[in-house]
Amino acid sequence: MTYTPTVGFISLGCPKALVDSERILTQLRTDGYTISPTYQNADLVVVNTCGFIDAAVAESLDSIGEALAENGRVIVTGCLGAREDEIRARHPQVLKVTGAHAIDEVVASVREHLPPRHDPFTSLLPPQGVKLTPSHYAYLKISEGCNHRCTFCIIPSMRGDLVSRPVDDVLVEAERLAQAGVKELLVVSQDTSAYGLDVKYQPRDWRGRSVQTRFYDLAEALGDLGIWVRMHYVYPYPHVDDVIPLMAAGKILPYLDIPFQHANPRILKLMKRPAASQNNLERIKAWRSVCPDITLRSTFIVGFPGETEQDFTELLDFLSEAQLDRVGCFAYSPVRGAAANDLPDAVPEALKQERLARFMAHQEAISAQRLQQRVGRIETVLVDEVVEEGAVARSRADAPDIDGQVFIDGATHLKVGDFVQVELEEADEHDMWGHLV
Repeated sequence: MTYTPTVGFISLGCPKALVDSERILTQLRTDGYTISPTYQNADLVVVNTCGFIDAAVAESLDSIGEALAENGRVIVTGCLGAREDEIRARHPQVLKVTGAHAIDEVVASVREHLPPRHDPFTSLLPPQGVKLTPSHYAYLKISEGCNHRCTFCIIPSMRGDLVSRPVDDVLVEAERLAQAGVKELLVVSQDTSAYGLDVKYQPRDWRGRSVQTRFYDLAEALGDLGIWVRMHYVYPYPHVDDVIPLMAAGKILPYLDIPFQHANPRILKLMKRPAASQNNLERIKAWRSVCPDITLRSTFIVGFPGETEQDFTELLDFLSEAQLDRVGCFAYSPVRGAAANDLPDAVPEALKQERLARFMAHQEAISAQRLQQRVGRIETVLVDEVVEEGAVARSRADAPDIDGQVFIDGATHLKVGDFVQVELEEADEHDMWGHLV
């Protein structure tokens, strides 16, 4: 039996890092490597790290240490790779350290330390490449980096400024995924609505027509694939308004993930948030007038340096007025290298946690009320899992891993990836229950 070099792989961090992992694995498989789910069967291990917040850094360093202890030969990549000195101070024996989205450099390092033995009969890949998500949905990364300099974030120092992928490349990948049976594309980047700004919205040919490298044009073209298309990490620039009619027409999912982060103008200014001067409540009202079924998801930070009780109350008032469907919240955590660390008037940790609890309780009541309004409706859902009790699915309002689920009792005959019609009959603060129609 011919020996095949084997690479173990650990992928940490956000969906954008997951896409990097998929690209590395696809190239390694193309080169003839086998991918192992265990340390023991691997000739070396690649760890794709996260370095955004302290907890993620600690997890990444621990994962590197575990890989070294279990295997001994480790290559490190990802966001934490921008801090090579810190990695080598803790783990000097790693073979190589690269930064974020360094796909070619990682593959070259694997080849250096573990030369491939290419066998065209065992190295054949599906056209969509290696995916780390279930077969019925996939993340579609459209750009790298970010032009903003939010004071709580160090992503630009790790991933650089905005670099948009050519729109025809993105659409070719999306079409391959759709042809391979993917039912839902989750569009991700650091700043999705800034797509194409760096290349001056350069037009490219796609299916015999010219498509600009622009947020609207991309959304319109993806809407022609006949599958669910969900937009994440969208900043509320004015041109986002143009995409709402596509949602109302059913071209893409009526779903926007917009990280508002706060509502108080002074705090937003301290955060250096883009579009901070926009009247977001008016924008939300206008979007709902065009597309009443739109689902709005957002994330917020409480306890940012300088946040007063009045500022926090203003944030709660914003939630009451905005009536957002899905909301995540974090207590501010200092990130090494972030400009916000130097701001005065730090909020005590106990007060941060108290505000976080109040925020979540406030929003849960809003979420529960909005879900109750959907009880009795018939909606299309996408099946994610089939268990003993029935099927676990998601509606158009639910992104995987971060939003709610729809439970269908007794529907054990369904298959993962099925679209089915469900009458919704019960809801709590996050999830819904229903029966097949």
